[in-house]
Amino acid sequence: MRAGEITARRISTTSLTYEITFTGYFDMENGKAAADAQTDIKVFVGTVGPISVPRKQPITNIGNNTTKNEYSFIYTFPAPGRFNISTTLDNRNNNVLNIGPKPTQELNFFVKSTLVISAGLGQNRTPVMLNAPIDLAAVGQRYIHNPGAFDADGDSLAYRLVTPQESEGNNANGKDLLYVDPNKVQPLGPTENGAFPSTFSIDAITGDLVWDAPFVPGFYNVAFIVEEWRNGVKIGEITRDMQIIVVEANNDRPKLDSIPDLCVEAGTLIQQAIRAVDKNGDPLTLTTSGGVYRSDLIDPQLAQFIAASPNPAGQASGVFRWQTGCNHIRPEAYSVLFKVEDSPRAGFPNPSLFRKLADIRTFRIKVYGPRPKNVQATPTTDAGGRAFRVTWDPYACQVPGAQIVVYRKEGCSDYQPDPCSPGLPATLGYTEVGRVPVTATSFVDSSSTNPLRRGVKYSYRLVAEFPRPGAPITEPGYLNGGGTSIPSDEFCLDLPLLIPVITNVTVDSTSTTSGQISVKWTRPIGLNPSQINGPSQYRLSRATGLNGTNFTLITTINTQLQPGVADTIFVDKNLNTTANAYRYQLEYFFTNANGTLEKLDTSEPASSVRLTQGQAESKIVQLEWVANVPWSNNNQRHRIYREVRGRPGTYNQIAEVAVQDPRTFIYQDDGTDKYALDGTVNVTLSADSTYCYRVETVGTYGNDRIKPAILLNFSQKICATPIDTIKPCPPVLSLDTLDCSTIAPDAYCNQTTFTNNLSWTYPAKNAQGGDCDPNIVEYRIYYARFADETPALLASVVPPPTPPATNYAHTGLSSFAGCYYVTAVNRFGNESAPSNLVCKDNCPQFVMPNVFTPNNDGKNDTFQPLNCPSFVESVTFRVFNRWGVKVFETTNADINWDGTSSDGQGLPAGQYFYEASVTFQSVVRPGQPVALKGWVQLLR
Repeated sequence: MRAGEITARRISTTSLTYEITFTGYFDMENGKAAADAQTDIKVFVGTVGPISVPRKQPITNIGNNTTKNEYSFIYTFPAPGRFNISTTLDNRNNNVLNIGPKPTQELNFFVKSTLVISAGLGQNRTPVMLNAPIDLAAVGQRYIHNPGAFDADGDSLAYRLVTPQESEGNNANGKDLLYVDPNKVQPLGPTENGAFPSTFSIDAITGDLVWDAPFVPGFYNVAFIVEEWRNGVKIGEITRDMQIIVVEANNDRPKLDSIPDLCVEAGTLIQQAIRAVDKNGDPLTLTTSGGVYRSDLIDPQLAQFIAASPNPAGQASGVFRWQTGCNHIRPEAYSVLFKVEDSPRAGFPNPSLFRKLADIRTFRIKVYGPRPKNVQATPTTDAGGRAFRVTWDPYACQVPGAQIVVYRKEGCSDYQPDPCSPGLPATLGYTEVGRVPVTATSFVDSSSTNPLRRGVKYSYRLVAEFPRPGAPITEPGYLNGGGTSIPSDEFCLDLPLLIPVITNVTVDSTSTTSGQISVKWTRPIGLNPSQINGPSQYRLSRATGLNGTNFTLITTINTQLQPGVADTIFVDKNLNTTANAYRYQLEYFFTNANGTLEKLDTSEPASSVRLTQGQAESKIVQLEWVANVPWSNNNQRHRIYREVRGRPGTYNQIAEVAVQDPRTFIYQDDGTDKYALDGTVNVTLSADSTYCYRVETVGTYGNDRIKPAILLNFSQKICATPIDTIKPCPPVLSLDTLDCSTIAPDAYCNQTTFTNNLSWTYPAKNAQGGDCDPNIVEYRIYYARFADETPALLASVVPPPTPPATNYAHTGLSSFAGCYYVTAVNRFGNESAPSNLVCKDNCPQFVMPNVFTPNNDGKNDTFQPLNCPSFVESVTFRVFNRWGVKVFETTNADINWDGTSSDGQGLPAGQYFYEASVTFQSVVRPGQPVALKGWVQLLR
């Protein structure tokens, strides 16, 4: 075996039936007999196998002493899933230089492919390799191979190198061979251009495998994986294990001219000149391969390559011609492989020594859908007049199952699409508002979830989406992985302004009880006063909060729509602007033909600007503001004001902030006045002081019929203290200790609770020599029963004014065992890192006597630990007679052996031996048993 790979092709639309093919390349020079005898192979599908698969006929001789053999079988998968398909052939060919460890004819050949079958992904077939994996490489000359992988489903392909494998165990699995990259086989050599050392790599996108350049003649095996991706999900992969034959050559390789990639609209006729030259003047053969030539892979028009004839010496050329069509639209580029190979020229000395060398180029062609044309939108009466009817010309590519997707955004743009990147970039801000079959030519945009707003300019663009190549339109997700068109030109317009629109909601003063907001609006643009039969009326309602919906009527203003009358402003007083934002909504009523007031429409609500303080670094005030308004405050320069200290109510502008498109606008004040036009007032921000601010937003409807064009609105006033984020230093913790050697055996008799006493000091300097924050308001004690636990908060201690040290008694414990650390908290709530971790353990007591007298006289009748055992968790106690026979066993921590055997029989006086396994309560878990052994004299 030289090379091979496994592919799979689904052949049924109603069942999970696939044709699975192994394509193998055999060495006819050194193993013809073995190759001819390989009439079948064994294949595993998942855990099923081995399946015997026969060889197809005929066998193809591809040159370079190599034949191509194909082995195919039909297999129906029981259910969707992820399946590994693998095969093993007994012998690789011999003398491969970069794999081992044993002679390579003793190594088997193993490859596998992975096929994912999923209802959610739709039908799937693996890519096919259209370029044979055997070419000659010449010493000192650049070598290139491309598998010519083509995926008929239009899935994305990616390439990566892996290590060649041999089978392991039952042959369904593989294991890596001992392997080195071909360019690292000693001795090392230079590249074709003389750089050192040579290189070996694969292009992850194009699949070009390049070795620049071989240095040692011989056979080399390499392997790479072709990954198959759909909608960002990897759905399969193929391993190709291939052989590179490096020879000494007394001729130079031919070279193909570079071929630029193309992105074309479906329907374009591609005519691309291809040219190759050979500096030795050798005759050249120019061939090409790719899915675009095969009717089983694309539909309907196939590409052609028309080779020029005759060619001058040392040259070959031709024209690639392909009439693209609507069925060729897909997101992935088509790869067309061109290969040029030389032959010995007339008069070449000793033609038998001539080595045919080759060069490869890949021509990538991306076919995108035509742009929808003549897009227009007009207002309609749907949804109360808040709707547009979008129309367009009949679409050029009437592919069954394709759809027209309608996108809308606020505002207009001059975006020019990139033909190589179809679709609409998300960064443009367009939102899908609907989709219709490709046969449709109109759509009514009256969405209730994303309603249109009066006074706002809207941009519409259309994109066509296509099914995956070959995907039935009855299949779920048939559009997943399909191609798209270039977006249409935009069409911009706004809803007719028959009603007023709110232009200002600005906070005049900030107070909990007497706050004031000015609300302004336009007159009903587009409505002729002469058409009104009598007075009109504005009704203004208010709701509490940025997103409030509990609107309550606060004023009614009658108007004749006469110039110079102040009927488009209302000052809302006695508000709590300190705590609340407020939202306003305007209704417009006109006198109808019956002489009664009739509501025409309701404006979009608009809120006041709400300013808050956010988290920031030390000595900085972070201001954050937001407004829920129908106009746009984005892409403007908002104005920041700080109150002048000592002059209440006097503000100095300190900055202009360019805002793009955040949900909340942000500015960080470090005390520097960055706006000099009204004077520069710099301050040093202190965590002990407060500073007051207002923000003025700048916005616009982007509609030249709405005046004023620029809308200015103030937030409420807030006063803020700079955040101090400097953390205090960790304390240094001590814990009272136990000296077990000095503790009396009966020290803890009858004691059921215990206390640990902690004390700590607070340092003046940190580990780096910096000052520690002296303003500590709290210490937090953390405790864990065991050393392997994370300590949890136990208690808090408020320190005395002086000295900076304190202590804590942890009472009510069942033992001394436990671990502690302490943290310090400053006045801003910042908590230090933990102190040193201190653990304490128990002093266990368990001492045995060496005599007892079980004669029922009430004195020393049982064998038990002396005094009282302390901190004992469990005991296993056994007694043996002098012949080593166990006579008694108990797990009672007090033992209480009364001199009888385990079956209740009294034991004779004499010497007995015991062993005890005692586990004590400890800070470490699991506790390690302590083994105690000794003897005891039983007297009667």
